[in-house]
Amino acid sequence: MSDFKELSRSVKGLTVLVTGAASGMGRATALVFASEGANVAVTDLNAEATQAVAGEIASRGGAAKAWTLDVASPGDIIRVVNDVAAHFGSLDIVINNAGISVRVAIDGDGYDAAWDRALAVMLTAHPRIIRAALPHLRKSKSPRIVNIASTEALGATALNSPYSAAKGGVTSLTRSLAVELGREGITVNCICPGPIRTAITERISEEHKTIYAKRRTALGRYGNPEEVAHMTLSLCLPAASFLTGAVIPVDGGLMARNA
Repeated sequence: MSDFKELSRSVKGLTVLVTGAASGMGRATALVFASEGANVAVTDLNAEATQAVAGEIASRGGAAKAWTLDVASPGDIIRVVNDVAAHFGSLDIVINNAGISVRVAIDGDGYDAAWDRALAVMLTAHPRIIRAALPHLRKSKSPRIVNIASTEALGATALNSPYSAAKGGVTSLTRSLAVELGREGITVNCICPGPIRTAITERISEEHKTIYAKRRTALGRYGNPEEVAHMTLSLCLPAASFLTGAVIPVDGGLMARNA
C-alpha cells in the first residue's frame, strides 16, 4: 500500500484574477479568495465599484488591486492580464465570471445586437483571457481555470437564446480546454449556477423568487453568491489536481428535480 499523500487545501499566496468582480458572484468570489490568503485581481467594467471591492478586501486585511476591464476588448484583456502578473509576481488562477443579462425574442428588433454582445462578453472573452494568461499559468505550481456558465446551458427558458447559447458554449469550451491543457497540469472546470441572488435577479420580486424556488429547486430557495464562490474556491485548491473538465451545477437541486 502506498503512503498517504498530503495535499494542500490552501490558496494562500496564489494570485487569482476574477472578472465581473464588482458585484454578485464575482464580488463574493474575490472576498472568499482574499479571506483564504490569495492575492486578488479585482476586474470589472465598473471602475468605481471595482475599486470599492478592492478597498473592502484591503479593509479586511486581504491583498487586492482593482483593474478596469472590458472583457469584450482584446486590448484591455492583454493589458490587464500582464499588469496583474507583473504586480503580484504571478498569475495562478483565472475565474471567468463576467456576464450580462440578455432577454430578447428571436424575431425582436434588437436580436442581432443582443446576440453579438452576449457572445462577446460571455463566450469569446473566455478563450481570449485564457490565451493571455497561459504564459503565466504555465509557470504556476497550481494552475487553475474556472469558467462560470449557468443552468441555462443545461436547460433553457424562453426569450433567452443569446444568453443560453453563450453559456452552452462555455461548457463545451471548458471540456475542450481541459483535454487540451491537461498534460500541462492546468485544470479547467465549469460551474453552472442556478437561481442566485445577484444584481441580475434583483428585479424579480421576493414573492416570485419564493414561488419559483419552491416549485423548481430541491432546497426550496434561491442561493447566495457566497455559496457559488465557495465551490469556485474548492475547484482551485492545489488538492483539486485530478478534477478537470467538470461541469458542476450549483443550483439547489434545480437540474435534479423532475417535478
